[in-house]
Amino acid sequence: MAWTAAGSFRLPSIGIGCGNLRFKVPIAAAGLGGASWARSRLWRRSGTAPLASLSVSNETSIKEAVLTDKAPAALGPYSQAIKANNLLFVSGVLGLLPETGKFISESVEEQTDQVLKNMGEILKASGASYSSVVKTTIMLADLKDFKKVNEIYAKYFPSIAPARSTYQVAALPMDARIEIECIAAL
Repeated sequence: MAWTAAGSFRLPSIGIGCGNLRFKVPIAAAGLGGASWARSRLWRRSGTAPLASLSVSNETSIKEAVLTDKAPAALGPYSQAIKANNLLFVSGVLGLLPETGKFISESVEEQTDQVLKNMGEILKASGASYSSVVKTTIMLADLKDFKKVNEIYAKYFPSIAPARSTYQVAALPMDARIEIECIAAL
């Protein structure tokens, strides 16, 4: 589902008249499975009517699964990542070694480093990189590890760090100490 708003853009429009009232309405089209909504206003020479569009599609061709053997396989019925609408959505990544499917260690520092290495491989397989990441979500088994995680995280995102949320959670898969997911621009 995607919203698009265009209030200050000059869009192609048509004039509609009824008696003494004149309206200027932007030309908007709805694609397969989509819906469009446009608000009109009285005809004015300066400016165009604001436009908002809500599109919903069940077409699977707009999303593409990403799979690499250089990162651990998904532990359930989900993809390592999905490309959709020039964005990449990377599923939660654990500090597992791709070769064995086992944690690199019990240490939150080593798991964090491995999580970010695994994420880097998924990004690379998608045609993205750490610099294209716009949002991360970190889930920690213990929020007391926040400072340790930040020190390692900063090495992977040295400048213009992505937006981020960090939470302590009740439990993580396989009793992991950390899990990170991200969104990247393609």
